[in-house]
Amino acid sequence: MRRPRADRPRDERPKKGRSFSADSRPKRSSDRPERDERRWVTTPGKSPRALAKEQGVWAQDRPPGRREGNQLETAVSKPRMSSGRFVWGINPVIETLRARPKEIEHLYYAEGSLTAKVAGEVLSRAREHRVRVEQVPRERLSSMAEGGVHQGVVIEVREFQFADLKDIIGSATGDSRPGLVVVLDSLQDPQNVGAIIRSAHAFGAHGVVLSRDRAASITGSVVKASAGATEHCPVARVTNISRALEELKAAGFWSVAADVEGEQAPWQARLDGHIALVVGSEGPGVREGVLSHCDFKVRIPMLGQVASLNASVSAGVLLYEIARQQRLTTGGSRG
Repeated sequence: MRRPRADRPRDERPKKGRSFSADSRPKRSSDRPERDERRWVTTPGKSPRALAKEQGVWAQDRPPGRREGNQLETAVSKPRMSSGRFVWGINPVIETLRARPKEIEHLYYAEGSLTAKVAGEVLSRAREHRVRVEQVPRERLSSMAEGGVHQGVVIEVREFQFADLKDIIGSATGDSRPGLVVVLDSLQDPQNVGAIIRSAHAFGAHGVVLSRDRAASITGSVVKASAGATEHCPVARVTNISRALEELKAAGFWSVAADVEGEQAPWQARLDGHIALVVGSEGPGVREGVLSHCDFKVRIPMLGQVASLNASVSAGVLLYEIARQQRLTTGGSRG
């Protein structure tokens, strides 16, 4: 009769699992390489310092108290979640460095992607304003730019600071030349929004007004399309476009809508005073409710077979005509 398990000697109890010889047993955690060695030595014969040097990570680029290994880990890891926004492209980055250097938190670039002239200006301005600079792989830049054309450089910037409509009106009415404000109604395409802001700034507009809903915000794609003009041209965001037009009217502005059913061509209309140009989205155009708050509508005559122009192209044509007429007058009111 077998003895109960508890009463049997230990050496007679059945052994669980497999037995291993000293040479065939699996390695315990104590036999594995050290933690830092596993993390950093990815190429035989290269130390963490050598890898950091290849990545362009230098001691002067890392914040105080950070180890070289941790800095290398930042350089090769995925982009961290940010409360700000990314701006990419040579012109947008340079314009942001010129206009809002204190709002830049980080500058990333890829080795060999910038010409000597561009790299000299970008990196010297970054050092001048104590912006943290880091060289990273191009794949990481592409991830930050969401697949956009980053041209080898990306900056991390704080959230865009929108202007107040009252400040734009005050700047326009206090200027020696007639005021010009561009109002975008439900324009959602980032390329169009960015291109219009670029044209508005080029033709001397005092600001651009966007609706808070049903409109593109100031994202990296908008900044790229504007070639950095968003960093110079004030942009206000309002809840109600119609109410914004009434505020502009009260300040002496005439609101002009770009519409295919406009009564006049741009050169036939009086555009020499304070003007608020209203541009709608492609297809629907300016909404009926907003049109009812406009003083008049203008259309761009078409000679070709295409029914209409792109929204940003239409805005550019009208902005040029407004700027031309405003330059011909010395007054700031319609009269």
